[in-house]
Amino acid sequence: MKKAVITLEEVWKTYTMGEVQVHALRGLSMEVYDKEFVAIMGPSGSGKSTCVNMVGVLDIPTKGRILLDGKDIASYEESDLAQIRGRKIGFVFQQFNLINTLTAKENVTLPMIFQNTSRKDRIERAEKILTKVGLGERMDHKPTEMSGGQQQRVAIARALANDPEIILADEPTGNLDSKTGKMVMDFLRSLNDDEKKTIIMVTHDQKLARYADRIICLKDGQAIKRMKSCKRRAKI
Repeated sequence: MKKAVITLEEVWKTYTMGEVQVHALRGLSMEVYDKEFVAIMGPSGSGKSTCVNMVGVLDIPTKGRILLDGKDIASYEESDLAQIRGRKIGFVFQQFNLINTLTAKENVTLPMIFQNTSRKDRIERAEKILTKVGLGERMDHKPTEMSGGQQQRVAIARALANDPEIILADEPTGNLDSKTGKMVMDFLRSLNDDEKKTIIMVTHDQKLARYADRIICLKDGQAIKRMKSCKRRAKI
């Protein structure tokens, strides 16, 4: 029996702008299962960004429930939820979100500080992960001294710092050329195939979505279609 690691039950997210209420999500229900690769697709305005916040447990719904390993996140104090999120979910963003004044190694060690990992273990793990993503010779360089593809690999290494079960990637190749984008996607696929990480990728690109085992399509804040990928591998 498949285990749901994240479940959204009739989730609504409403923003009030002056006298107008905007419903970013309208009763969205979906689940992500342990060790699967899911792509969340949809056009601009479909609710993808808000869905990222919900799936990543970065925000709470206006109505409905978000379950993390079967437990309603509303039952946690924010400080406890932040600790759980830091251990369980690694985030990869389109804009990389690296700190330019820190080296690659320092960027990767940063999430481990908040989990009270010892300095020795932080450094050893950062070096190991950066070597794994092909940046063993660049770990003492700052982001401004790296290409976009190298920066995204640092961002992936940072997402792996606390050995999370889930990687949430938001348009991970949006700022990359096609060759570098394929390298990033192949690496995400290998994290799922070889290390059994649960991968949740948000994208507008059908070619990228074909890397996934399952595609969830959003429109107007609702899931309109669930389908398996028509191709296990994709050329981008």
